[in-house]
Amino acid sequence: MTEIGREPHWFEIRVRGHLGPRWVAWFDELSLAPQSDGTTLIRGLIHDQAALHGVLQKLRDTGLALVSVTQIDEQ
Repeated sequence: MTEIGREPHWFEIRVRGHLGPRWVAWFDELSLAPQSDGTTLIRGLIHDQAALHGVLQKLRDTGLALVSVTQIDEQ
């Protein structure tokens, strides 16, 4: 895995619960996909570490339970 720094990387962030369509605007250009295990997969290209922290801060501020954060190969 490469270190996230100044180059964008793809991430999958999983939170507990299903987020409805109204949440799409909250997470900018990231996609949201409800999963059969009762979680939502938030996926997309995150441009740098500061942007990743911004997404994680939004999750914290909304009270959503974070399940996992995974950097994935470019899609």
